[in-house]
Amino acid sequence: MTMTLPVPISFEFFPPNTPVGDQKLETVVRELGALQPEFFSVTYGAGGSTRDKTLHTVQAIAAAGFEAAPHLSCVGATREGIAEILATYRAQGIRRIVALRGDLPSGTAVAGEFRYAAELVHFIREAQGPDWHIEIAAYPEYHPEQRYARHDLRHFAAKVAAGASAAITQFFFNPDAYFHFVDEVQRLGVTVPVVPGIMPIHNYARIAQFAARDGIEIPRWVALKMEGFMDDNASIRAFGLDVVTHLCERLLAGGAPGLHFYTLNQSSLSLELCRRLAP
Repeated sequence: MTMTLPVPISFEFFPPNTPVGDQKLETVVRELGALQPEFFSVTYGAGGSTRDKTLHTVQAIAAAGFEAAPHLSCVGATREGIAEILATYRAQGIRRIVALRGDLPSGTAVAGEFRYAAELVHFIREAQGPDWHIEIAAYPEYHPEQRYARHDLRHFAAKVAAGASAAITQFFFNPDAYFHFVDEVQRLGVTVPVVPGIMPIHNYARIAQFAARDGIEIPRWVALKMEGFMDDNASIRAFGLDVVTHLCERLLAGGAPGLHFYTLNQSSLSLELCRRLAP
């Protein structure tokens, strides 16, 4: 399959837990790789709990000929530990990372040497130099732990000022939230690309749980239609594709600089969305 979208695209995976999962992801990488994405990102468990698995997955993606961008979270980490991880990635020829604050593993109370992602970005630039492409997180509907929108906007601007190259947003379904967020951070002097994060609706109940946890609005009309489908998976899939296709079309028409798909290690819906969006 060969198609060209009007903007760069990228895809996110999580590290598989089993050899079967590794084999499945190898197929998914190959299928999505046909779309010529800018990169594939790989998540990193709370407190670095998937460090070795993330490295293994990143190595497999790089070996397949694609650019890989491992996530790197700093909560619970030390400067020495982060430097060691970065040295490992550098030795593998990896120069793109997604720098996050991250979460502590359940039951852990040690925050480590970094409090915020801005401190991690600053440390990477200070200790490692300019040759890293550093993606950071953005929250169009604001971080779920943040009480005031203006504080969240300032935190984001601080991450950019610390040396971030670009940003990827949390997934959302309200394009107006994205455009408003971009307008607000640009008023604060932010000029780096802010790429929308897109969540194909693989399993509505699961996506609704993610959204409730992270303070993401699912439009009421979408939620009611989805809930009305009950266990009709074919209707859920078809309607979900229409909703997310329309979202992407709105974003592209409004000048979004790219699209980043949260695949949940599946390819079919992302492939179909890209097919619909290709000119």
